Amino acid sequence: MCIEPTESYNKGDVIVRPKNENIINTTVKYRKETAWILSSGYQESYDINDQLGLLLDTLESKIIELKRIQTDYKVSYKFEIVINIENNQKPAIYLERRFISYAHSINADVDFDLYILS
Repeated sequence: MCIEPTESYNKGDVIVRPKNENIINTTVKYRKETAWILSSGYQESYDINDQLGLLLDTLESKIIELKRIQTDYKVSYKFEIVINIENNQKPAIYLERRFISYAHSINADVDFDLYILS
């Protein structure tokens, strides 16, 4: 398939948390699922479709392979869109038909996480 994940982990792996002097962790937490993550990384933008378009440029040609993987390994796909809002400057938050069609074709869920930073 020739796409390298940005991050990956397996069900049962220990969740490694960054050190924080203000928090004392006494419990070990484990991953509840296996994940293979492809991220655009943080990019400043006023329209989420800028980043989604770049992601689709990579993934659209892989649709047959992704569907095969989904069938063979019983995996599910999810697009997690993380939006950081700073200085009350919100990006356009809508999904273009190209993205909706692609997400539907691979039976993917879409999740939005909004973080208001300032």
